[in-house]
Amino acid sequence: MIVAVDGPAASGKGTIARALARHFGLPHLDTGLLYRAVGITVLRAGGDPGDEAEAFRACDFDDGLLADPALKSEAAGRAASIVSAHPSVRAALLERQRDFAHQSGGAVLDGRDIGTVIAPEADAKLFVTATPEVRAGRRYQELTAMGLNVAFEHVLADIRARDARDSGRGVAPLRRADDAALLDTSGLDIEAAVGRAVELVEGARLG
Repeated sequence: MIVAVDGPAASGKGTIARALARHFGLPHLDTGLLYRAVGITVLRAGGDPGDEAEAFRACDFDDGLLADPALKSEAAGRAASIVSAHPSVRAALLERQRDFAHQSGGAVLDGRDIGTVIAPEADAKLFVTATPEVRAGRRYQELTAMGLNVAFEHVLADIRARDARDSGRGVAPLRRADDAALLDTSGLDIEAAVGRAVELVEGARLG
């Protein structure tokens, strides 16, 4: 069974995807980490994430980088949103994601284009979202808990900017697949959101 979980930044899709993977006993891939790894590789080399050639060369990163805590930083998130707009970068990472999705027994993947590009044939598709203010609040709490000194207004502005980039890019833009179930987590706590997600996946599997 392949489960595709898409949605904008800080919508809760990663938490939900991990919970679904545990519930159904499936491996999980946060595809956003791949783009964050490319972005941070470019930044550490002193490059420009907006330069497609530099971003493409950074796609040849070691898998060990995916465990680097720096990938969770706002800088990595901004760089990921920029490099993910490059067609050559998306093409370079495409097969890695598809291979993961089609492994024996299936998998859970979360990202921006899982249900539309990576695994349009997924058995269950969810589009997880929340208002920009709610998402910014979650990201703000996450960053301050890491000891980072950030302003909520800056986090909200970054969320809005990333939404615009992700939805407006020419290749594989963030959008809800026609057959994806919508899950708005704005007014839900983690337990309620996960419970609803499990119900939606069960319904798709049985339906």
